[in-house]
Amino acid sequence: MKTFEDYGIHINGTEHGEERTICPQCSAARKKINDKCLSINITEEVWICHHCGWSGGLKNGNDSRTICKAIPVVPKAIKLPDFKYTSDLPKDVLRFLVDERCIPELVLKRNKVCSKDGVIQFPYLKDGECVNIKSRTMDKKFWQSGAAEKVLYGYDDIEKDCLIWVEGEMDKLAIEVAGFKSCVSVPDGAPPLDSKNYTTKFEYLKTCENKLLTVENHVLAVDADGPGETLQGELVRRLGVEKCKLIEWPAGCKDANDVLIKHGEKALKECIEKAKPYPVKGLFFVEDVFERVLHVYDHGLVGGTKIGLSSLDELYSVKPGEWTLVTGIPSHGKSELIDAMIIALAEIHEWKVGICSPENQPLERHIAKLLEKKVGKPFREGPVGKMSSQDLMTGGSWMNKHFFFILPDENNLTVDEVLALARVLVFREGIKGLVIDPWNELDHNRPMGITETEYISQALTKIRRFARENDVHIWVVAHPTKLQKGTDGNYPVPSPYDVAGSAHWRNKADNCLSIWRDLSNPEDREVQVHVQKIRFKENGKVGTATLFYEFLTGKYRDCSF
Repeated sequence: MKTFEDYGIHINGTEHGEERTICPQCSAARKKINDKCLSINITEEVWICHHCGWSGGLKNGNDSRTICKAIPVVPKAIKLPDFKYTSDLPKDVLRFLVDERCIPELVLKRNKVCSKDGVIQFPYLKDGECVNIKSRTMDKKFWQSGAAEKVLYGYDDIEKDCLIWVEGEMDKLAIEVAGFKSCVSVPDGAPPLDSKNYTTKFEYLKTCENKLLTVENHVLAVDADGPGETLQGELVRRLGVEKCKLIEWPAGCKDANDVLIKHGEKALKECIEKAKPYPVKGLFFVEDVFERVLHVYDHGLVGGTKIGLSSLDELYSVKPGEWTLVTGIPSHGKSELIDAMIIALAEIHEWKVGICSPENQPLERHIAKLLEKKVGKPFREGPVGKMSSQDLMTGGSWMNKHFFFILPDENNLTVDEVLALARVLVFREGIKGLVIDPWNELDHNRPMGITETEYISQALTKIRRFARENDVHIWVVAHPTKLQKGTDGNYPVPSPYDVAGSAHWRNKADNCLSIWRDLSNPEDREVQVHVQKIRFKENGKVGTATLFYEFLTGKYRDCSF
């Protein structure tokens, strides 16, 4: 096994613990050549440079660069597949594709479909170059090239006016038979219904982003089954509901190739031409939603997502498409509780969350607080010792996949800009949550002739609309106006009506939480979460949950534990 010296790291001969030294990767080129920027955990045999981000470990024999100075990331190796196109297909393959699946030879040749050792190959072309290959046997066993780039099948056929989306290569070819070349297939099919982390299957949206963002209209022609509905819903959410149309397949048909085989290319063409716009906002017929009515009748209303604190879960759950007002006296723990909730949502339910928290600056300090809640150990030295370097790197790598920080320029820190950047994260990362903390740190310059009450009403409408259109839950932290202390030296529990500006805070919020602590006893770690409004009863009820705050790590637990 390699030693620290093999990596150019010089230690002082100690056998255990942690120490700092200069970094062999960057120190020689720095002005502060003797700055000890490399942290080494000798016991765990790992290291990280806090200047250039170089990190690694002896146990796994790896070292890596970082995408920022705190989170080690091993770059994904992209390897081009070995692809040689030959137009001649074996008779059994040709019979299967042409006779059984109704794909003409001309379409097969244009898409460079070929065969190797009896296996059908569908090359994924990007700018004319083969970047991936989907292989399949005729008995439906699929696999892709290892370490290849994830792109859409049919990338080079994407046109600006309209793009058709399907779930398989055969469906893409079938759509072309019906006369439409601007069609793509997702590389991995639809996500399974029981997958909590299905959003990780949308890597192709990033690799194809430049071209997809130019498309004006999308027709979703995915499979008519449960996973297909899941895929359709996520694509609508990311591509934008206003750009999407939906196709309805004939009875007994699951997908485009199925329609082509059973009814012919004319019927498939009619299905595409009859694609209906996604339901128009504000206009509904009973028949449009009656299937959902039947589902509620059979299964009941579905509540929000729980965060794992039983006393709070009884009162409050997090529902995508809604927004929650969080208020409370300064220093009573509003931000701490939201941080704890989003950590729990990421850990338990694989949520991804955008965070706009200009008050929690610099970013490294906020990330350190989040790491404490994730790791369960202090970030700084103290009575119980701080988290190890390995804890830091593991936790940082995990956070890099789940949390994304929004920090517009100081001159453009507006509600509109925050929501615009959040929309980018919905498309790229599939975020399910958005934190705006606090409201008063945003720029609220009102247009001439608009009162504060009118402005707040308009701004909160934008937030509510964003939450619903993008199926994202938004938390907005807003401070109350100045309250008078009681005779016991404590402030009263604020309500939404105490938030500066307008009663719209109470009226427009879906849920209202007020955080309160008894500050007359500095040693008291009990935190009261007053749930003061729940718009829909399936998501909770009004009441008070009492939690215990662990000062060293920032974690919360139920007081009964």
